[in-house]
Amino acid sequence: MSNSQYETYEAYGTYGPTEPYGPSAYGGFDAAPAGPDTAQTFVYGLPDLTRAQPYEDTYRPAYEVPLSPLPRQAAVGRRAARRRRARFAERSDSAMRRLLPQALVVAFLAGGTTAFVAKDKAIELTVDGKPRTLHTFADDVSELLTEEGVAVGPHDVVAPAPGEELASGDEVAVRHGRPVRLTLDGHRREVWTTAQTVEGALEQLGVRAEGAYLSTSRSRRIGREGLALDVRTERSVTVMADGRARTIRTNAATVQEAVEAAGVTLSGMDTTSVASGSFPRDGQTVTVLRITGAKEVHDERIPFREERTADSSLFKGTEVVEQAGAPGVRRVTYSLRTVNGVRQKPRRLRTEVVREPRTRIVKVGTKPLPTSIQGADHLNWQGLADCESGGRPNAVDPSGTYGGLYQFDTRTWQDLGGSGRPQDAPAAEQTFRAKKLYVRRGASPWPHCGTRLYGPT
Repeated sequence: MSNSQYETYEAYGTYGPTEPYGPSAYGGFDAAPAGPDTAQTFVYGLPDLTRAQPYEDTYRPAYEVPLSPLPRQAAVGRRAARRRRARFAERSDSAMRRLLPQALVVAFLAGGTTAFVAKDKAIELTVDGKPRTLHTFADDVSELLTEEGVAVGPHDVVAPAPGEELASGDEVAVRHGRPVRLTLDGHRREVWTTAQTVEGALEQLGVRAEGAYLSTSRSRRIGREGLALDVRTERSVTVMADGRARTIRTNAATVQEAVEAAGVTLSGMDTTSVASGSFPRDGQTVTVLRITGAKEVHDERIPFREERTADSSLFKGTEVVEQAGAPGVRRVTYSLRTVNGVRQKPRRLRTEVVREPRTRIVKVGTKPLPTSIQGADHLNWQGLADCESGGRPNAVDPSGTYGGLYQFDTRTWQDLGGSGRPQDAPAAEQTFRAKKLYVRRGASPWPHCGTRLYGPT
């Protein structure tokens, strides 16, 4: 620091500050403002005027003494003091110029540090129940998860939601979704859960687990890959058996298991009103059917069919049975059941053919009949027919030997060119054959009615 404050006054002459400030109340000068260049200095050996002294006061104020020009040495001192003050001001300006950039850098760094500290946030991030505290400059939840490499999918839960702004002290929780291949009471479907245990998944899915059957432990942890879970809840089932109703609560997988759980035993042909392997529903009633049964075998007739063929060697209207038909035999086995004491309609179990039916083959004549037989046309053939058969072409005597209008025996009929039985031939053919027989043997074939041939026509 400059020592110019001690060079402001000369060692002789009047005393006081270099720049007058006016008289004081004590006859001296008012002190200049405090500073390195304004400290008040008294001439050496002059007493302190502020204290009472026993000597005679010879002091005269300066304004009462005529001013005289300062000696040259005093003027030189003043010029030197001014030069020293100018150099001090220059050095101060130079120092300020050097310190100003440093101050600005310090201020900038101080401001940057404040902004740096303001952007940093302390966040607690919990992923699938595992918390950790970290520092981040992320502005929102999405940026934080990206920074930390936490990928989220459509089945994951993030709280607060992605995109929400972050502040220091916030807590962010991520729960990843896990696929569960759930079979609930026989119905299979795939669901997603963020729970990490089977028990938590059941609670989250709203599945009533009390009394339920679970295919795995409730405490089993569920990995990100998921698991398969079979759940059968407890249901109320009523079993009707032997005239008694039994209502139970069960988590059985099949109706048969539920029936057995009710203390009912199935034996023999016994069954249930619903399929024994089906899934029992809540509130379902299952009836046990006590069945006794037997088998019966019956032989049944199989009708034969008829086959007709044209034959030009036979007169029209003539039909000859070349092969008689015969029915077949079918053997049928039936099941006879009694359900809870009530006989049921027989049920056919199986069928087998014991004998095949034989087809009836018939030849049908197509040859035109002759108009007459010489020597027999004038006779009373209608009277003979009335006498022998009552005029019925299909008549047969009680012994079965003779048949037709004129009661031919089969051998005579076939000798006359007829086919089959006479009673099966048309009336015109029977009359034609009878005329041929008359030409051969006269009226002798009809010993009792032959005389009718000669009666009135």
